[in-house]
Formats: sequence, C-alpha cells, structure tokens
Amino acid sequence: MRRRPHNSTQENGFTLVELMVVMLIIGVLAAIAIPSYISSVKNAKEAVLKEDLHVLRNAIDSYTMDKEKAPQSLDDLVQAGYLKVIPKDPMTHSSETWVTTTDDTLQSVDQTEPGVDDVHSGSQEVGTDGQMYSTW
Repeated sequence: MRRRPHNSTQENGFTLVELMVVMLIIGVLAAIAIPSYISSVKNAKEAVLKEDLHVLRNAIDSYTMDKEKAPQSLDDLVQAGYLKVIPKDPMTHSSETWVTTTDDTLQSVDQTEPGVDDVHSGSQEVGTDGQMYSTW
C-alpha cells in the first residue's frame, strides 16, 4: 500500500465563498432582529412613562386633597412622603425634565392655594400613537 504524498499547497480552513455566505446569513438575521428590538425598547419606555405619569398624577391629587392645597413643585411630594423619589423621565433619562402645569383654579372646594395640577414628559419626541410625549 502506497500512500499518496501530502499535498502541501492544500490547507484546511474555510474558503472565501463560505465566509461570505456566513456573513450574509448573519447580516440578514441582524436586519430582521434589530428593528424588532428597537420597537420593543420603545414600547417598554412608553409603558414606563405611562405608569410614571399615573403615579405622579395620583400623588399630586392625594397631596392636594390631604393638604387642601396643591404642591408648589414635585419636590413637595417627596418632602411630604407621597413619593420616595421623583422618577426619571424614561424618554429624557432625567428626573429634572418633568414639565409641570400650574393652574390658578382650585380643584376642590377645600383647596386653599393653587399649584401644580398636572405633569408631562419633557421629551419632544413622538410616540407610537402619533402624539408627542409632552402631551400624554
């Protein structure tokens, strides 16, 4: 039995065509997955924003009813124990960008002083429903 002489010009490994096919498959999978991921992140941020607005508005209403005056700022809610901390706006990533609205009208018969009556996001981006986050 004779052995063939080892061909030194042939090496084990991948060809350029095989590497290109693998890169093409990875590219197609990434093109499908990335938009879905971005959409999921945006939906999650919107859910957090809705919940934060709900909590802040409930705290404002509770403070107003209990103290018979509206809070003058969101910090009043923390100082009075209605919130542990002011949550970060998920769209702007800051707790300083909440936009409060102050109305001179009183919300209840017992209320003695006007103050903060609503809160909105400071973001100027548009949500998935077509409305700006600052109008939610």
